[in-house]
Amino acid sequence: MILTITGSDSTGGSGVQADIRTIAELGGYAVSAITSITVQNTLGIQEFFDIPAEIVSGQIEAIMNDMQPDIVKIGMIRRVETLNVVIDALTKYRPAHIIYAPAIWSSQGDALMTEDVVSQIKYRLLPLCSVVVSRKKESDIILQNSKLLSLAEKQGLRIYRLDNANSHGLINRFSSALAVYLNLGKKMEEALAKAQDFINVELVRQSNLQGRSSELYNQFISQVNNFCRTYSDVHFYADQLNVSGRYLAQVTRRISGKTPKAIIDEYIVKEIERELSTTTHTVQEIANTFGFSSQAHLTKFFKKMRGVTPSAFRQKG
Repeated sequence: MILTITGSDSTGGSGVQADIRTIAELGGYAVSAITSITVQNTLGIQEFFDIPAEIVSGQIEAIMNDMQPDIVKIGMIRRVETLNVVIDALTKYRPAHIIYAPAIWSSQGDALMTEDVVSQIKYRLLPLCSVVVSRKKESDIILQNSKLLSLAEKQGLRIYRLDNANSHGLINRFSSALAVYLNLGKKMEEALAKAQDFINVELVRQSNLQGRSSELYNQFISQVNNFCRTYSDVHFYADQLNVSGRYLAQVTRRISGKTPKAIIDEYIVKEIERELSTTTHTVQEIANTFGFSSQAHLTKFFKKMRGVTPSAFRQKG
């Protein structure tokens, strides 16, 4: 039996969901204590809700008292208060193996914990661990104190770095696989080798979780191209694509670095430039075509976007 203490990932690609799936896939049995709930999708994390420390403690105590797992796998811990109750439980129950997979940044680069948590992990959690599994950038932070690292290694700590672990949830799956093999009685080196074999197969078959963001972005651009003369409101396009305006903004920022409104306005101003350059329509007529309330409104918009008035642009052309 394996206890995973970590956060929840609503995409299922990481966190407790990935731990349970991997452990079950390899024939193990997972129990869990959730530290945080994330609001996220394939574009990244939008919000966190950190479970109160006393609730995290209650989850761990309930499992430890009744089911007594021999292996504990630890992932995302964002608060010192949460770390304290986890360390208290580990010190009290002394499981056979403690696997720590540091979660300092998400795969999208979002910060997941503060420096004070990192500091406490170095001095209080690491000495309890059997093995730390991490990416290079995490290990550089967690293990940067050479004296502390030397002491921890003398106490039996094994450091295992996954240099190819850039895709979402890979560290989770590796450390969960390692937990299963240790639970089966494998020695540490053999368990690490088997977990590496498992993850190598995962890398070959993995179709990196991308969601529909690229497809949605292309659909948005197509819609803007078709309707920018008539509609300038972001909500119109979000409704057309059957997504929220917030999600659409996440997509456009991730792919182009621009907001949906900025993209729409750029298409509109290019169409206005085309009208000014290739037709004899007056500025008022162009304003009417594009739904501006007045010629002055169009002029203000155009000058903001291009630095000159429509009339000056036409004269220069």
